[in-house]
Amino acid sequence: MLSAIIFDLDGVLADSEPWWNQIDAKLLGEYGVTYRGEYHQNVLGVSYRLAVEFYKKAFALSVSAEEMMRRRGEIAVEFFANQVGLFPHVAEVLKDLQQMKFHLALATSSVGASARPFLRRHDLTNFFEAIVTGEEVERGKPAPDIYLHVADKLGIDTHACLVIEDALSGIAAAKAANMRVAAIPDRRFVDPREYEKRADYVLGSLKELPALLRKLMVAK
Repeated sequence: MLSAIIFDLDGVLADSEPWWNQIDAKLLGEYGVTYRGEYHQNVLGVSYRLAVEFYKKAFALSVSAEEMMRRRGEIAVEFFANQVGLFPHVAEVLKDLQQMKFHLALATSSVGASARPFLRRHDLTNFFEAIVTGEEVERGKPAPDIYLHVADKLGIDTHACLVIEDALSGIAAAKAANMRVAAIPDRRFVDPREYEKRADYVLGSLKELPALLRKLMVAK
C-alpha cells in the first residue's frame, strides 16, 4: 500500500525547465558557445555531472567538469532565487496529500543552494519530511541512488513509494529503485507517448494527482 509520495522539483513543482535553457546558455556562453536550447531533452532531469559532461562532448570543451558544475550551480542559484516560479495548484495539492496522511518528500538533481532557498521562497519546505538534493548522492538520475536515499530517510519500503516525475531519466531512476511512478510530461518539450511506455501513470497536470491517489486507495 502506498504511504509516501516523492516529488521531483524541476518540471514538477517548479516551472523551471524553460529557465534551464537560459541557465545553460549563460553557462556555455562563458566558454564561447552560443546555445539556444537545442539539447534540452538530452539533459532533462539528469544530474549536473551528466549534463555538463554531455555539453563538454557536444561542444568539444576542454574545461573541467568540476568547474562547469560549480558555475552551473552558481548560475542556477541566481535564477531560482529571483525568477523561477511554481506550477499552478502546488500548495493546494500538497495540503490535500497531507490531509490524506501521505508522507511527502522531495528528491531533486538540483543542488541544495538553489533548491532549498526556492522552497523557502514559496513556503513549501514544511510540507516535506525529507529533502534530498543532487550533491547528497554519488550517482545522479538515472541511477536510483537519490530515491533510495529518500526512502531510507523516511524509513519506508520502496514498494510503498510513488514518485512524481517529468523526465525520462527520473522515471528510470525511480523504477530502478523499485518504486511506482506517476509522470507529468511537459508537453512544451517532450512527446508524452514516450512516457506512457515507461511510467505507471501519466497525468496531464499536478492537480490530477489527488484523484489518482484516491482511486488507488479505493482499489486497495
